[in-house]
Amino acid sequence: MTNSLITDRDRFTTAHPETRMDLNGRDWGVRDVGHGPELLLIPGTLGRGDIFWHQIESLSDRLRIVTVSYPSVGGVAEWAQDMVTLLDRLEIKAASVLGSSLGGYVAQFMAGNCPDRMSYLIAANTLHSVSGLSERMPYALDLAAAPITDLRAGFAEGLGAWATAHPDQRELVELLLQESGGRILEPELRARLAALKHGPELPPLALAPDRVISVDAVDDPLIPPEMRQAVRERLTPSVAYRFSHGGHFPYVARPAYYTAMLEQVMGLTVTGPDWGDGPLRER
Repeated sequence: MTNSLITDRDRFTTAHPETRMDLNGRDWGVRDVGHGPELLLIPGTLGRGDIFWHQIESLSDRLRIVTVSYPSVGGVAEWAQDMVTLLDRLEIKAASVLGSSLGGYVAQFMAGNCPDRMSYLIAANTLHSVSGLSERMPYALDLAAAPITDLRAGFAEGLGAWATAHPDQRELVELLLQESGGRILEPELRARLAALKHGPELPPLALAPDRVISVDAVDDPLIPPEMRQAVRERLTPSVAYRFSHGGHFPYVARPAYYTAMLEQVMGLTVTGPDWGDGPLRER
């Protein structure tokens, strides 16, 4: 059976192939698409840079969008520095930075150490601390030695449970299973997991609240309510966007709403659903 999401993602990837870039000795995948104010998108564990293809295609006529895919070495602190090097390489003085999940942790670390390189921090579906993470699966495993089949099976189990509970998101689950099943190469997948398991605690946030945005989803199976609350308390964002549904991947599950959110954050004419105004915006 054809999967329309995978087909559409592959079409985008063919039209906008990823280039390789050495950043401080680490091999990153990079896309640099469009023109206008700069927006850097950092994915989570189960995404390459093209996981944001809906937003890139919808916004690249008005924004310069840079997306990245993680290398197979390094961790949160190194990757945050690599993002600064990337901005230097692309001659970008400051960018709005959206990080989702793992990417949100990297973006928060970057915001603590290099706030002058950020126009906005958009911390999405992410966590505030790695404390206790090593006690949870799959992080409790020896990530360097555990068979890759075991790591991938863990993702498959979790995604299978999500598909059972949300049959309307079958195509999204299939896309994510393709990512965890080999599209994200084994060394890269291990590095992503290890980056959080061994991640540093975040430095104090050095951005004013009017430059901080949070994003979460009520039904996110990976970021429980108490963690979502802790993220907001740590960030004290000027605006908190809350998806009533969309799980851990609202940029794929509800792309029109995610794009409209970014239009609003970036000060563009909003062409999609209206999020309204106020410090908490829910759709």
